[in-house]
Amino acid sequence: MKNAGQLSRRQILAAAGFIGLATVTGCGSGDDGGDGKDLSKKQNGAMKNYRAGQQFKAAKPLSFSVLHNNNPVYPMKDGWLFWKELTKRTGVTLKPVDVPLADYEKKRSVLIGAGDAPFLIPKTYHPSEVAFVSSGAILPVSDYVHLMPNFRDKVRKWKLEPELDSIRQSDGKYYLLPGLHEKAKAGYSLSFRTDVLDKHGLSLPTTWDEVHDVLKALKEEYPGTYPFSDRWSTNTPFPCGALFGYLGQAFGVRAGWAYDNISFDHKAQKFVFTGAQDGYRQMVEYLRGLVSEKLMDPESFSQTDDQAVQKLLAEKSYAISANPQELVQNYRYNLEKQVDGARIEMVPVPLGPAGPVVLGGTRLENGVMVSGKALKSDSFVAMMQFLDWLWYSDEGQKFCKWGVEGVTYTESGGRPRLKPGISLMGSEPDAPKDLQKDYGFFNGVFTYGGSWALVSSSFSPDEKKFQDAMTQREQLPIDPAHPLQSFEQEQATLWDTPLKDTVIQNTLQFVLGKRPLSEWNAYLAELKSKNMQQLVDLHNKAYERFKKENG
Repeated sequence: MKNAGQLSRRQILAAAGFIGLATVTGCGSGDDGGDGKDLSKKQNGAMKNYRAGQQFKAAKPLSFSVLHNNNPVYPMKDGWLFWKELTKRTGVTLKPVDVPLADYEKKRSVLIGAGDAPFLIPKTYHPSEVAFVSSGAILPVSDYVHLMPNFRDKVRKWKLEPELDSIRQSDGKYYLLPGLHEKAKAGYSLSFRTDVLDKHGLSLPTTWDEVHDVLKALKEEYPGTYPFSDRWSTNTPFPCGALFGYLGQAFGVRAGWAYDNISFDHKAQKFVFTGAQDGYRQMVEYLRGLVSEKLMDPESFSQTDDQAVQKLLAEKSYAISANPQELVQNYRYNLEKQVDGARIEMVPVPLGPAGPVVLGGTRLENGVMVSGKALKSDSFVAMMQFLDWLWYSDEGQKFCKWGVEGVTYTESGGRPRLKPGISLMGSEPDAPKDLQKDYGFFNGVFTYGGSWALVSSSFSPDEKKFQDAMTQREQLPIDPAHPLQSFEQEQATLWDTPLKDTVIQNTLQFVLGKRPLSEWNAYLAELKSKNMQQLVDLHNKAYERFKKENG
C-alpha cells in the first residue's frame, strides 16, 4: 500500500525531534505553567533504560486511574484475569472509573470539565480531544513521546508521520495518542445471498455498475421484493451510515459515518466542501437510481437493524450491508437455521470511478488522552512507559487481545488459537466461557491497532479473504494538517452543524426522490447561505498558516 508522498521538511523535523527528545528531561507545558519542565522529579517507579520490545515492570508497585467504557456485551468485572495478570506482569494496578457505553462521551466531558478525569482517558476518537485543548485539561502528548519507545518505533517503521501530522493542533502538537495500524483495515461492504445468485446464473459483483445489474436481475426474478434492504440507520446522524461510507469511498468522497464537511482536494491543493463535490453528487445520483428502479428498499433509510435483518431472513431481500462479525454471527448463523441451503458472502467493496482505493487516514484508530493532572504525579514517567507498553508494544497488544498463553489461548505456527471451551464473539456458541465476558480480554478499551499479523490473527476465513483483497488497494492521500485556533474553532462549530444537517437531510431527499436532482444547484445555494464558503475559507487559511509556520 502506498503512503502519501515524500516527507515534508516539517515531518523530517518532527522525526528529528523524536530523536532529539530522547533524554528524560522533557519539554512541554509543565504543572506550574513553566515550559521545558524537568521530569527528573517524576521518576517514581520508572524503569531506567526502558526500550522498545522490553517488558515494562514498575520499579515499585504503582496504580493509575483509567476511564473504562463499560460495554453491555461484556460488562466489567473486578475479578477479570486481565486486571490480575496485568498487575503481575507490570507491577501496575489499574483503577477503572466505570462509565456506561451509552453515556461515555458525555460523562467523559463532564469529568474532564470538573477536573475529575482519571489520568488515562482511552477510547477517544479524533477530533473529540480538540474540545479539551485550550483549557489545558489534557496534555500535549507529542511533548512526551520520547518516553514511549514502542510508539515511536511503530510510527517510524510504518511511516505514520503524515497521519500524526493530520491530528496536530494550531500549536503544532497533538493531544491524542491514537491506535496505530500497520495497514488500513476496511470495516463494511455489501453481502449477497450467493445461493440465490447461483440459482439464477449471477456472479458476485465487483463494481457498482455490476451491483446495479445484479440487483436488476434479482428484481426481474422476484418482482414483489426489494432485492437490497439496508440497515445502520437508527441512532446515527447519517442513515445507512455504513453504505454511504463505503459507496462514497468508491466515488473518492467521505460520506456516511466518515462524513466531514471539509475535504482536501489534492489536485487543487486546497480544502473544499465535501457535500458540494461532484463525486458526492454522483454518489447521490447512483443511489437515487437504485431507489427509483425499486432495486433498493426506501425503508432502508429509516428502519431498525432488526427490521432489515428480518427481511433478509424472510427472503424479502437478498443483499444487505455487512461487517465480518455480523455476516458470520447474525446473517449466516440465522439464515442457515431458517432457510435450507442458504449461503451468504460479503464482497470486497465494489469499485467505482475512484478506482481501487481506500480512504486515507484510516490507519489511526481511537486512542488515549492523558489528563493534565497526570504531569503533577511523581510517577509520571513510569505511567507513560506503562501506557507505551500496554497500548503500543507487540507483547502488550497481544496480551490485551488474546490473554495468557496456556490459559486462554495456545499458539501454533505463530498464530494464537483460543483454548477449547472459550468463545470469542460467537466463535464457539456452546462454549462455557467467553474471552471478553469471563476474562476481560479483547476489550475495546485496550484492544486496537497493531501489526497486520496481530490484527488479522482474529479474522474468520471470511474476513481474511475480504481484508486480503482490500489491503491490495491504494490508500488515498491523507488530508494535511489545518488546525484551527480556539476562536476559529468556536466559529467553525457554529457553522458546522447546520451545514452538516443540511447535507444529510438533502442527501436523503435526493436519494428518496422527495427532491428532484434538477434542484442540485438550489441545494448548493442553500449551503452558501449557511456560510459554506466562510467555513472553507477558514480551513484554507488555517492550512496556509500551519504550512508557513511548520515548513
